[in-house]
Amino acid sequence: MNNIERRDSGILYISDESVFEQQKRARRLTQKLNTMDRSDFEGISAVVKELLGKSEGAFINPPFYCDYGFNIEVGKNLFCNYNCTIIDVGKVVIGDNCQIAPGVSIYTAGHPVHPAARNTAYEYGIDITIGNNVWIGGNSVILPGVHIGDNVVIGAGSVVTKDIPSWYIAAGNPCRLIRKITETDRYTYFKGTVADPECEADMRRMWEENTDPVKYPTAED
Repeated sequence: MNNIERRDSGILYISDESVFEQQKRARRLTQKLNTMDRSDFEGISAVVKELLGKSEGAFINPPFYCDYGFNIEVGKNLFCNYNCTIIDVGKVVIGDNCQIAPGVSIYTAGHPVHPAARNTAYEYGIDITIGNNVWIGGNSVILPGVHIGDNVVIGAGSVVTKDIPSWYIAAGNPCRLIRKITETDRYTYFKGTVADPECEADMRRMWEENTDPVKYPTAED
């Protein structure tokens, strides 16, 4: 296999000239994105759509950095805030309605631990999957191979080294489960503050217009 085939198979590979050639497209597009007029929302959206392998209504606040772009597939309505980095050697799949806060880093890439192996320039990429309706807090790091379930909140500054099941708040370094998200969280926000009546009515209306059934986790989940 050549190094592109090795990389795409998730095994050790070397970034040779063929690999660097594939990266040129993303470097040109991210440079264009990162130097655009920040008020040109339509223009930014168009470049984001061209950059990513799959997207629908995605918006990224520049600056943003990635290796390939075509290895990033996102669902509907992604919002990614300032200064995020996705090292997409492996595939990164992000679901619908996800929010990524400033400074988040998503790393599929890795290197051998032993210096004798690492100094050969071999590296690897392991896929990352993030479910629907996930909020990743600022300056969090998602490491290779992690799977984050649906409806998850990752606290700011977390280092996510292991899978996170659906419907959980998780935080810390290393990231650990804090508690489940339940019906009691439906109309609250900062530290349990209850939404005002006008906001609650609006949230209730929008919630009821959602045709997808909501399944909260059971005690066994």
